Amino acid sequence: MIRFLNVSLMRGIKPLLENADLTLNPGDKIGLIGANGAGKSSLFAMLRNELHADQGEIDFPAKWRMAYVAQETPALDRPALEYAIDGDVTLRRLQAELEALEAAPHTHDNGIEMGNVHGALMDADAYTVQSRGEQLLLGLGFTLDQMQQPVASFSGGWRMRLNLAQALMCPSDLLLLDEPTNHLDLDAIIWLEDWLKRYQGTLVIISHDRDFLDEIVNVVVHIDERKLKRYSGNYSSFERQRAAAMVLAASAMEKQQRARAHLESFIDRFKAKASKARQAQSRMKQLAKMEELAPLRAAAEFSFEFREPLAAPNPLLVMEKVDAGYPILDEHGDKVGAKTIVNHIDFSLQIGQRIGLLGVNGAGKSTLIKTIAGELAPLTGESTLGKGLSIGYFAQHQVEMLRHDESPLWHLAKIAPTVREQELRNFLGGFNFPGTMVTSPIRPFSGGEKARLALALIVWQRPNLLLLDEPTNHLDLETREALTMALAQFEGTLVVVSHDRHLLRATTDEFIIVANGRLQPFDGDLDDYKDWLFKTKLGKGTDLLPLPKAAAAAAVAAPVMVAPPVPPAERKEQKRLGAEERQRVAALKKPIENRLKRVEEQMAKLNTKKADIDARLLEPSIYDADKKDALKTLVADQAFCVRDLATLENEWLELQEQLEGLAA
Repeated sequence: MIRFLNVSLMRGIKPLLENADLTLNPGDKIGLIGANGAGKSSLFAMLRNELHADQGEIDFPAKWRMAYVAQETPALDRPALEYAIDGDVTLRRLQAELEALEAAPHTHDNGIEMGNVHGALMDADAYTVQSRGEQLLLGLGFTLDQMQQPVASFSGGWRMRLNLAQALMCPSDLLLLDEPTNHLDLDAIIWLEDWLKRYQGTLVIISHDRDFLDEIVNVVVHIDERKLKRYSGNYSSFERQRAAAMVLAASAMEKQQRARAHLESFIDRFKAKASKARQAQSRMKQLAKMEELAPLRAAAEFSFEFREPLAAPNPLLVMEKVDAGYPILDEHGDKVGAKTIVNHIDFSLQIGQRIGLLGVNGAGKSTLIKTIAGELAPLTGESTLGKGLSIGYFAQHQVEMLRHDESPLWHLAKIAPTVREQELRNFLGGFNFPGTMVTSPIRPFSGGEKARLALALIVWQRPNLLLLDEPTNHLDLETREALTMALAQFEGTLVVVSHDRHLLRATTDEFIIVANGRLQPFDGDLDDYKDWLFKTKLGKGTDLLPLPKAAAAAAVAAPVMVAPPVPPAERKEQKRLGAEERQRVAALKKPIENRLKRVEEQMAKLNTKKADIDARLLEPSIYDADKKDALKTLVADQAFCVRDLATLENEWLELQEQLEGLAA
């Protein structure tokens, strides 16, 4: 097991951990969470022995093999596949030993040693390593052709995928993954989830993707107030436990404050009276010994909202027989051809549509978004924009497009040159850019802060069409939740590509899949898409560990869940019927929701009343002989509160079931 015993750690003058204790069991799958700067990456560095605690001990079995993702990737000429296999350092060492033995003169001892090495290679699965490496890279989005390309030919994000592949190739007892989904798209994340569920060792993950954590982890470790707090269950379970703990802590603090006020009142009244001096002194000592309870602190909440669009053309955009792709240029910059990614697009965007784009890596999702945004001109066909169309476009690499030598205020003033500076400062303050931060160069800002600035610039422009290509990259859990809530309330039209399934579920009404060079409606939800993904990838041999024969046969036999294109007239009728159905359900929900609200208000009042009764029953004086009648009344009131609360809780559950039935 892994044990942190009384661990303290400082980085510069900032304390990250103080007398922290933690025990992690073999085979645990742990999600490590905490605010930015809380010390998550520093904890990983301590586990890797790259950073040493200022106090205390970190203990885990010396024989454990550890794997983690390297942060740097050298620009090598080595093929991507060989680089991934290099992650199995034991295998590579054995291969080097065998090569040296084969090059040496053949002797009896040499032959025996070669036999030993061959046996060790067999134990290390050397004869399946090529196919295992290919399966890993296919799952992470590489094609067979790309596997033979040199590492130096890949961009930074793809090199990080190669580093992840190295970590997964390495046989390990402890696997450390720091934000492994940052450079992955949805299909690669779903594949990685499946791989990690089957991992047999101890896994520690830092991630801001709540669905990813929910699918994989069975323990959450929260770094808060410089302590390590362990919670059993996945991330959603952690949130529930944390919320309950906050309620209990608030109640305990309130009770302590009442007791403190009572003691202080007695001391103030009687400390000057000789007859009561000893009792006052006793209460002063009691007050001094009373431990100060600090309320459990919720993560600092950040929220924002998109301003109402200035115009609402309908349709916003119509694409007819459009081919989307990239022009091919010669050395002089002249167009000599074109590479088509998505063919024959017949597509329109209506007011209020909320579309999630799905598709495997390289299918053309970003190409389509760029074509809608006008970043790429259609190769063929016609794209017609509605009058008054205002596009807010968040590109996949939007953060890199900011001027890192300039401030948030400079960026906003550039798009709003006639607006008073104080108004711009106030607006940026709402995005957590206060004080001198608003006028400081953004170069030292974190990735999340830069992404927040990019979002602020889009919000300012009051778009009626939002095009978002992986907007959650670099965002922490709190900011992702703020973005999700803002998008859910956005009054315009939304098209989003994201690997964050929580965001997709909460903000989109329909899915369109980009597959095989075509754009098609996807008749299903994200669970259906996950099934479709594994069925199509199973045919390519990318499932790392084979399914049971029956499951594999069923997956191969099952049809692909992509609906054929629906004629525009039928689509319009479907949307009309869908809108009517939503209105009908909303009308049925409203009285239930109103009653639910009243029940919750009554429960809150009763809980407050019961807490007051419980507190009074804890006072020793209530049990004095002359307080018998008051005591009987309190006990009766307590019983009535418990009974009424039980009745209301049952009604609350019934109302929730009715709402869920309507949603289904």
